Amino acid sequence: MSRIRVVVADDHPAFRAGLRMLLDGAGVDVVAEAADGEEAVAAVLEHRPNVVLMDLQMPRLNGVEATRRLLQAWPDAAVLVLTMVEDDDTVFAALRAGALGYLLKGAGQEEIVRAVSGVAAGDAVYGSTVARRVRAFFSGAGAAAARPFPALSDREREVLGLVAAGASNGEIARRLFLSDKTVRNHVSSIFAKLQVEDRAQAIVKAREAGLHAAL
Repeated sequence: MSRIRVVVADDHPAFRAGLRMLLDGAGVDVVAEAADGEEAVAAVLEHRPNVVLMDLQMPRLNGVEATRRLLQAWPDAAVLVLTMVEDDDTVFAALRAGALGYLLKGAGQEEIVRAVSGVAAGDAVYGSTVARRVRAFFSGAGAAAARPFPALSDREREVLGLVAAGASNGEIARRLFLSDKTVRNHVSSIFAKLQVEDRAQAIVKAREAGLHAAL
């Protein structure tokens, strides 16, 4: 059998080097490395690997959006997320984007190698923590996971949907019959709960989660 070919996308050089050593020792070829999402998409489309090991928190283009873009360009890509992020919103955003597997960076070396082999064979592979959330989601027990941004109130989620649709604070105030000050307070609270710095970052998170209203 031919060796599995992998592209590693992570913005930490030391972590990429460690993964390369691990995979080389397991008989897996690392054909390219990428330090950000843009490089990851380009490397995958150039090398057409069996598996893409994708971090989510990267500059220029995050791993969720990089996964979405490369799968649009090459639907056969097999993406295995390897990240430190494990909140429900991020997990399900990555799976909705088309990731075939999701591991946390605390996974053992053998688990990583098994996951790469499984994803290369077309299997969906999740770490134990993520697997429990996926099972809960599909069993109907994960209503909170199915609902994007559970920390937000219903009104904040409504405001965020309008923000993601491109509405200004004034337009949101008129649409929801609120004062401008109330809308500003809601937007500030949303930024704090989503841990984003500005409207653009909030829009990205909302759209990744499939949350946006019709104007």
